[in-house]
Amino acid sequence: MDLAVVKQNGQSAGRSVSLSADVFGIEPNDHAIWLDVKSYLANQRQGTSKAKQRNEISGSSKKLKKQKGTGGARAGNIKNPQFKGGGRIFGPQPRDYSFKLNKKVKDLARKSALSYKATGNSIAVLEDFSLDVPKTKQYVNLLNALSLSDKKTLLVLPDLNENLVKSGRNIQNTKIITVNQINTFDLVNAEHVILVESAIGKIDNILNKQ
Repeated sequence: MDLAVVKQNGQSAGRSVSLSADVFGIEPNDHAIWLDVKSYLANQRQGTSKAKQRNEISGSSKKLKKQKGTGGARAGNIKNPQFKGGGRIFGPQPRDYSFKLNKKVKDLARKSALSYKATGNSIAVLEDFSLDVPKTKQYVNLLNALSLSDKKTLLVLPDLNENLVKSGRNIQNTKIITVNQINTFDLVNAEHVILVESAIGKIDNILNKQ
């Protein structure tokens, strides 16, 4: 698949790039995408929720009242889960929600997501550029020039550019990542993917690496 390269002003650069069929033209695997997105979201969970059980509550361990003859239910000590301030039954405990996903499955998922974007005409190729200083207005102008100001976009850079990242981080529905940070969730979550021209070769190298 060939895509025209555009400049920052939205005009054609007069050349095109070829997207690898092994990365942008495969038969998408929906299950691989589901697994990778599930893994990504699970890895974001902190798993730090904690509730005290009855053995962790501070309080007297003395039996509140005698077992029989009161006309009421039996009662143990004040740390009993049935009483206010008592321990919680089966409460949350710190845990790790992450799980391992095979690298081949992750690569397949990312290729599948990129292929969906390619077949849906949701990929734009932007010629290499940089900003001398962080400037949100310049990034807004770029999105306007590409007619993507009302879309949820993902810009993929070949390498980290602090000025670009700072220029786009305050814009709603916009995310900027490097090739090394590319993941299935961000690809699926974005309506339109903007690839900086020199990032395409790096994506091919990463996803086609055996």
